Amino acid sequence: MKTAKFDKNHSKEFITELRRSVDEYFKKNNKTRFGNTNMVFKSIFMLSLYYIPYGMAVSGVVTNNWIYWLLWVCMGVGMAGIGLSIMHDANHGSYSKNKVVNRLFGITLNLMGGSAKNWRIQHNRLHHTFTNVHEMDPDVSPMGLLRFSPDAPLKKIHKLQHIYAWFFYGLMTFSWATNKEFKQLNDFKKDGFISKKEYTPLILEMVAWKIIYYAYMFVIPYFVVGGISFGFWLLCFFSLHFVAGFILATIFQTAHIMPECDYPLANEEGTIENNWAIHQLQTTSNYAPTSRLFSWFVGGLNFQVEHHLFPNICHVHYKNISHIVKEKAEKHGLPYYSQKSYIQAIIEHTKMLKSLGQA
Repeated sequence: MKTAKFDKNHSKEFITELRRSVDEYFKKNNKTRFGNTNMVFKSIFMLSLYYIPYGMAVSGVVTNNWIYWLLWVCMGVGMAGIGLSIMHDANHGSYSKNKVVNRLFGITLNLMGGSAKNWRIQHNRLHHTFTNVHEMDPDVSPMGLLRFSPDAPLKKIHKLQHIYAWFFYGLMTFSWATNKEFKQLNDFKKDGFISKKEYTPLILEMVAWKIIYYAYMFVIPYFVVGGISFGFWLLCFFSLHFVAGFILATIFQTAHIMPECDYPLANEEGTIENNWAIHQLQTTSNYAPTSRLFSWFVGGLNFQVEHHLFPNICHVHYKNISHIVKEKAEKHGLPYYSQKSYIQAIIEHTKMLKSLGQA
């Protein structure tokens, strides 16, 4: 994986003025940048949406296979909610001003089959820095069957990716729970993002968490409770991850793989001729800014522009500061991309997949 640097002195007036205005908003309204009571309620709700169905599934009280399967599907919705509304903020350090609280809620990712430490490298350090930059942003450098960047190699099969991509989106968290993170950690070591000394404890910790995960997700329902076949358990497990993966993937991909978003490249000296903040505006899009319920469930990530500019601010504040961000962007003649609805974002994303699949 390559790396690059931004030109910090390029049009820095925008981000300087924006940060000052956002700071003034919090001071004027006597608000903290971190979570509030809304965040606490949401955390209880999302965790319940996952663990209550799990408790019912392993209690043995549900004997109807269809109801049992629906419990796992419900867990998939809860898993997506935890990822979007709890884990995400916690691993950005914006859930609470208390670092211990952030670490604890960040570990919810480990309980979903992933690795918080690996995610912070992949998401915080790489995606949030080199958004939409080919071979630097892992989110636009997926498996070969998908082409998310005009700079990626084009294959004949990509002509159909706007049709089949949706199935692979559903495999997103399934790959986390199986092999993807092991491969990523090896790549991070090879590319110098972690040292050889860091690698061994990280890989051992990852293995330990995977064991814990499969102990409560497979051993308890299959061996301890029993009463189901391995094939049926696999169907339930796959359904859980497919539902969660599909929700998560469509929320994130519609924020960057869009017709209006740019795909900058570094020059021969390894410099992206822009500053980081303007780069985020050019590569990110919002959607459904007026839908309160939708925004509540997806952890405010429909305000992806605000999130990329202020990942250290809890998502419960994004809607309120979005007016400031839009005003400052327009003042400085900078883009502020936004789709009216989630459905419109899906439609535009589909068009982009089709466009990227053609020469």
